[in-house]
Amino acid sequence: MSSSNIAFQTFSLANQISDVSPQDEIFAFDPEANKRILQQSPWEQDPHYFKTCKISAVALIKMVIHARSGVPHEIMGLMQGKVIGDSMVIVDSFALPVQGTETRVNAAGEANEYMVTYVQESEKVKRLENVVGWYHSHPGYGCWLSGIDVDTQMNNQRFQDPFVAVVIDPNRTISAGKVDIGAFRTYPKDYTPPNASTSEYQSIPLHKIEDFGVHANQYYPLDVEVFKSSLDNELLGLLWKKYWVNTLSQSPLISNRAYAVSQIADLHEKLSRAESTVSNTRPTIPALKGQEEKQGGKDEKKKEDSHLAKAVKDSQKIAIEAQHGLISQILKDIIFSSRPGEHLPQVSRVGEVVDAAMSIG
Repeated sequence: MSSSNIAFQTFSLANQISDVSPQDEIFAFDPEANKRILQQSPWEQDPHYFKTCKISAVALIKMVIHARSGVPHEIMGLMQGKVIGDSMVIVDSFALPVQGTETRVNAAGEANEYMVTYVQESEKVKRLENVVGWYHSHPGYGCWLSGIDVDTQMNNQRFQDPFVAVVIDPNRTISAGKVDIGAFRTYPKDYTPPNASTSEYQSIPLHKIEDFGVHANQYYPLDVEVFKSSLDNELLGLLWKKYWVNTLSQSPLISNRAYAVSQIADLHEKLSRAESTVSNTRPTIPALKGQEEKQGGKDEKKKEDSHLAKAVKDSQKIAIEAQHGLISQILKDIIFSSRPGEHLPQVSRVGEVVDAAMSIG
């Protein structure tokens, strides 16, 4: 098996890409069925109607390449697709000619003209799917919706629903080795969401935490699934044969070093803030029997939500990503720097290095 095939299979496994047939209904566009679902609009009665966002592997890679090309600035694009049941299916994506900053991106008149022209030209080549969502990047600060993103998505859902917002973090994608992506839908303005279940913890930079917390209850995430067909395999195979050498020769420790430095600086700020919340070492005054249970419950909750506990999770994440980068460098050095028949003493230590890195997680 060639190195390009191995690299492609590794990408598919890391991102849990499922195979579907080219003749599958997920690729067939039925104008009548699409018109019927738009007339019924079941999502207007149920704010939680959509549960899943299914994205084509080709569309996903186009979005990731676009997001990575814009670092350290944000980028923006649109997605074409349709609705199948309670899922939003993305079959293609295209970039918009917008100029973003490190914290925001807005579409101007030129981008709107480009969008209309692109959709019209797509119809001429039988790409009949509607624009059903937009995507943008958050370089280095996770997948969630800011206040501006929430307002943008609310307007999109108000005037051109069904619509979904997708966020990609290109920096964390490089560090983690798999695509860091999230899909979201906003609630109507007059809707009060039920108590949200505890979601998986994600590391948010200190200067973004306030914006993240203020708007966290105005939208909900969709499960993201990635699919591909045998025809997609051909396209992705050609892409991998062209770029696998560059991928193999690069190191995330070098190409993503600015992000790593910013993560360590952010961790330092969080630890400095957590220092003031750590209780002192003086002995506490014994509590009465009836008060012990209440006090214990409060202390336990404080421990779970403490700044220090979150800083520990962030430090573990940084250490794991650095260890993964070091492991890949060691393996590449052993594989490509050794000569046939030459005995390398460090080979026997590869298992030890891998075990040590895995124990951190």
